[in-house]
Amino acid sequence: MTIISDPWFYAAAIPAVFLTGLSKSGFATGIGALSVPLLALTISVPQAAAVMMPLLLLADLIGLRMFRRDYDKKLLRFILPFGLLGVVIGTLLFKLMSAHLVAGCVGVFTLLFLAQQLFFPPKASSNPPPRWLGAILVTLSGFTSFIAHAGAPPMNAYALPLKLKPMVFAATLAYFYFFINLSKWIPYAYLGLLDLRNFWTACLLMPFAGFGVWAGRKMAERMSPKMFYRLIYVGMFLSGSKLLWDAF
Repeated sequence: MTIISDPWFYAAAIPAVFLTGLSKSGFATGIGALSVPLLALTISVPQAAAVMMPLLLLADLIGLRMFRRDYDKKLLRFILPFGLLGVVIGTLLFKLMSAHLVAGCVGVFTLLFLAQQLFFPPKASSNPPPRWLGAILVTLSGFTSFIAHAGAPPMNAYALPLKLKPMVFAATLAYFYFFINLSKWIPYAYLGLLDLRNFWTACLLMPFAGFGVWAGRKMAERMSPKMFYRLIYVGMFLSGSKLLWDAF
């Protein structure tokens, strides 16, 4: 059994994996997009994405068990096909686009969305986003998730204005990302991104993902919806800024 031996890798990987688990719990959702950029400080972006695959599966399974009764079935039936379409597009374009380019686009989009929320916040009486816009954003989420595991910002741009209850929001996205991440295994293998060294390294890091999910769940249960969404916005700002920085 061989694993990545660079100690600097683990200095970046342990907090990255913990943040991934934290985001899968529904707490500070946007922070999960920082995982690949953090890992990419010591290894290549494709290898970082490959290491995260088993960890995402574990965090997704824990999240499903936590939220198995709270998800919005109607919303999930709408968003899942478009998310899978984004994965297909990502598979076809993977060899043509660098992960840094995609990261920059996602970072710009995230910061623009936060600026809109700050200067033109949605009113209580405002209508939810139209379905055509939702289809575009969710497809973009599937695409960026495939390229760099950074699907949260486009998805949050559509889901947050729906004003779902925090538990429904977290549960629905937990199911969405489980199916999206599961669908990426075959394309990743086809593109040569999976190997045993990355897999065993991910296995070594799994306890930190599980601990992150547990810690995030406890935090989410004790917070008001207002504070919950504020922390999501903070997470989106941090991840958007980091992704934009990486692009340059």
